[in-house]
Amino acid sequence: MYSGTNVDKYSFRNDYSESAHPKIIEKLLSLAYETNTPYGEDKHSEAAANIIRDLCGKPDATIAFIGGGTATNVLAISAFLRNTYDAVICADTGHINVHETGSIEYAGRKAITIPVDVDGKLTPELIDPVFKGFESEHMVVPKLVYISQSTELGTIYSKAEISALSEYCHANGMKLFVDGARLASALMSRYNDVTLKDLGALCDGFYLGGTKNGLLFGEALVLTDAESADHLRWLIKQRGFMLAKGFVVGAMFEEALSSGLYFEMAKYANESAERIVEAIKQAGFDLYAPFQTNQIFVLVPEELGRELSDTYGCFIQARLPDGRWAVRIVTSCASTEAAITDISEWFIKKVCAGIVKNYIGK
Repeated sequence: MYSGTNVDKYSFRNDYSESAHPKIIEKLLSLAYETNTPYGEDKHSEAAANIIRDLCGKPDATIAFIGGGTATNVLAISAFLRNTYDAVICADTGHINVHETGSIEYAGRKAITIPVDVDGKLTPELIDPVFKGFESEHMVVPKLVYISQSTELGTIYSKAEISALSEYCHANGMKLFVDGARLASALMSRYNDVTLKDLGALCDGFYLGGTKNGLLFGEALVLTDAESADHLRWLIKQRGFMLAKGFVVGAMFEEALSSGLYFEMAKYANESAERIVEAIKQAGFDLYAPFQTNQIFVLVPEELGRELSDTYGCFIQARLPDGRWAVRIVTSCASTEAAITDISEWFIKKVCAGIVKNYIGK
């Protein structure tokens, strides 16, 4: 629980604390008593799947609508790793390693972690010595590389970086999977040069996140590797992730994608974050990680870190040896003008009050 007075009014803890964009709610209201085929085999899910296939240039891609990100990661990785001794490689900051309670291991697959820089990104150069270290029947077999776009640090992979990873993985008998919980934000970043068609061509699977981009819940899993997609529905059912009312997720994606709302919401979240970053820079604070999407990581002294957490619900990412805290600020399509102004002015006021004069530029 947060003790501050502002957190319920202006929260920047994450991008999924609000219900959904009003247009998504309106879409669901219009379907209140419409009868649909269950288990994701309905017309709305099929329409949304066809839009996605067109966007990623993969007419034969297998699309599945899943309730949440952790379930989607577990299902996708389980689909790619068919043998119990297969393993997945990920960054040590990867979501499957730090925020999914060992779900991958619970599913019977080992996650091999690699320490990464503050940009949160894997490279073939980082992967290669680790991959080559698993060389006998006494060890697991790396068969998949997992990355996030955007990363847990809000950064994005360039097309060249994803291309290099794709080439390395396929040359070494591995698949490449992209966690897209915040893919919309990455796609709409002013720093981005990756398209959905690029992901369709370079990756064996990825997903479009809805939970963190204005939908009530739901992710759209895209598998372009036919072998891995074989019997995916059996796997979804067995793991307990098949929604009887799957048309709800399908309809939300249908509305968001057909109208362009999916990308508009992410663009707004990014632009909101940019405004806050400008205030942070004006106030003279440093950033912990490069700013590229809707996640901001600002360095502040401990007392201000606690205040940001109490007042705005911000997540504490790291505590540095010099005493500063790296605090995460996340914007969304629901970030209001008042909220953006409030937190922006907070940074300016702290500097004007002289509270942080000994920390600026440290």
